Amino acid sequence: IRYVVFMQGCNLRCGCCHNPDTWETSVGTEYTPAQIAEKAARYTEYFGKDGGITVSGGEPLLQSEFVYETFSLCRDKGINTCLDTSGSILNDKVRKLLSVTDRVLLDIKYTDEDMYKRHVGCGLDKPIAFLEYLNTLPVPVTVRQVIIPTLNDSGENILRLKNMISPYACVDKVELLPFRKICKVKYDKMGLSFPFDCFPEPDGETMEKLNKILAAV
Repeated sequence: IRYVVFMQGCNLRCGCCHNPDTWETSVGTEYTPAQIAEKAARYTEYFGKDGGITVSGGEPLLQSEFVYETFSLCRDKGINTCLDTSGSILNDKVRKLLSVTDRVLLDIKYTDEDMYKRHVGCGLDKPIAFLEYLNTLPVPVTVRQVIIPTLNDSGENILRLKNMISPYACVDKVELLPFRKICKVKYDKMGLSFPFDCFPEPDGETMEKLNKILAAV
């Protein structure tokens, strides 16, 4: 069980984004790090050994100083800290944040440079450089990829992903997440067009096949 905080603001515009309401920094409710840490502390009895606080977004690295303060306070309270990120930003403030981060959920959205630039808004080199830095700490990493039919639902893509992350000992888990379109109601409410509305959702058989490829030695 995790206490999840969604930060406002994102530097990317992923076609499959589920949280368009977090793109802008000028909206949302303001909290102090102490207020968030205190809220998370209310649920410590439910966390168990794998629970804690997860900061997501948006892109939390845009507010890395704030997240650093929040994570520092949470650690003082014995709360496990987890960062959910695209890995598209790496600077001294981010490095400082990672020093108080217990796990990173890193999205590697595609294994193709052109797709990254077209459907994400940055190059594949950004998350790979982020992963390389994580491997020097090391912070345990869960790599995640949303599976979108016709874009990255092939066995070849999964093999490329496996080869891409194999040099990094910090990666101890990989999750393939099925693309879903339940977020379309948010786009409709905001008067926005959902860029990936044209793509189908993957079926269970496809996900099972890809997970078998992922698990194969």
